[in-house]
Amino acid sequence: MSSSIFVTGEAKAPSNNAITTQYGLFYIAFVIDNDTHRILDAECTATLALTNSFVRDLFVGASIAEEGRLTEQIAQRYHGSSQRALIAAYHSAVVKYRGIVGLPG
Repeated sequence: MSSSIFVTGEAKAPSNNAITTQYGLFYIAFVIDNDTHRILDAECTATLALTNSFVRDLFVGASIAEEGRLTEQIAQRYHGSSQRALIAAYHSAVVKYRGIVGLPG
């Protein structure tokens, strides 16, 4: 039996962003190992494949619970117009994940 779970987070993207036009909101999805809390895969509602690839590389292998470190990584490395939406969607997913598995905040 697999111990991975699927969790999403969402946030509002800037109104002038193509993501808002195409999807309405910014979404990020994670497949997380429930035993280790490691992110196995990630994808977001980006309009460019390169953005999805970059976002995936930011998260895969990290612990979903490393909020400070991952938020800092996003701020330092991701300079797209949806940076704040990415951070907010990530935090939304963390809150959901903590609620599902009972991981303390």
